[in-house]
Amino acid sequence: MSDLHVVEVGPIAHGGHCVARLDGQVVFVRHALPGEQVRIRITETGKRFLRADAVEVLRAAPDRVEPPCALAGICGGCDFQHVSMTGQAQLLGDVVREQLQRLAGVDWAGEVEVITPTLGWRTRMIWSVAPDGRPGLRRHRSHDVVPVDTCPIAHPDLPDVTLQTWDSPSVEAIRSSTGQHLLVTDASIEDATEAGVDGVVADDGTVRAGTDHLTERVNDIDFRVTGSGFWQVHPEAASTLVDAVLDVAQVRPGDTVHDLYAGVGLFTAFLADAAGPAGHVLSVEADRVGHRDARRNLHDRPTVELIADTSERVLQHQRLGERADIVVLDPPRTGAKKAVAGIAALSPRRIVYVACDPAALARDIASFAPLGYRMAGLRAFALFPMTHHVECVAVLERAEVPE
Repeated sequence: MSDLHVVEVGPIAHGGHCVARLDGQVVFVRHALPGEQVRIRITETGKRFLRADAVEVLRAAPDRVEPPCALAGICGGCDFQHVSMTGQAQLLGDVVREQLQRLAGVDWAGEVEVITPTLGWRTRMIWSVAPDGRPGLRRHRSHDVVPVDTCPIAHPDLPDVTLQTWDSPSVEAIRSSTGQHLLVTDASIEDATEAGVDGVVADDGTVRAGTDHLTERVNDIDFRVTGSGFWQVHPEAASTLVDAVLDVAQVRPGDTVHDLYAGVGLFTAFLADAAGPAGHVLSVEADRVGHRDARRNLHDRPTVELIADTSERVLQHQRLGERADIVVLDPPRTGAKKAVAGIAALSPRRIVYVACDPAALARDIASFAPLGYRMAGLRAFALFPMTHHVECVAVLERAEVPE
């Protein structure tokens, strides 16, 4: 089979590719848009499908734009540099709709909400290091490092890793919402680089200089986040998700609320305030460092009980009690498959599911259905502009049983 072919591009697929067909075989095409005619170069072959890059656009879609990055199509960090933001939102919405319908049998007529800024937003960047010591980003589906001097999606106030060459495989640069800066790396640090940050932390968490943590501020509440601990990378993401969760959770004073996969306690703090002094919030996090940060972040909220364990294990052993009014969960990309039955057994009136992968979300919504819960609403956010990632906040309610 020749490497170059002309194809008609079909719908978007989960993962940032578009679907085309070549001699009856499915081809996942990068750098294309639905409705376009493009010339492709085959990059991977398999028994079930092919992978390809669009190398020439013969008929462009209306949403195609000039990429803002000179490395678009070379670096593997972005999927949609060639797409307008309106077009990106449409593509992300199509993916969410398709996954919900195909995996859960749920029709969703909503639209993805675009959150600004759409460039210069990424406040945490892990840079790979090329053999010559220059920082860069990996090519798509490759270990090869593309040297990068500037990245349009990186926050402009991130620590400048281009000031020196590096003698370790990676360096993470972090900028907090309060203007603090941190580097996480095992590399040697030059004096000028160290002077420009508040702290340097080794990959194992050892403090090498200054501090090992930063302060993130959301709606006037401060949160400590240590090193590479999990925190949303878009500067508007945390407040956007907190507002969305509180809006659909509809917590009442005195409620018992369970916050699963709680991280450093972002949702826990606001849920506890909503439940008030008569409420009770159980916050569950397995990561040791995240749990330690949560203890410090929530020490002044006496109605919060912290549990250092996996959500799946505490549900299996019924350590959360027999009931809950509200359950909020923000699982990893793989979803919460093993937690679904335990959550439903608590008989909450509402389940709020925050998801970074629409396929895992749809699969778990389908698992909740036979246990008496249906999706009552969903909001989706483009919190990772120029990429195929989309964040969803779904609310599930107990289905009414016909008499």
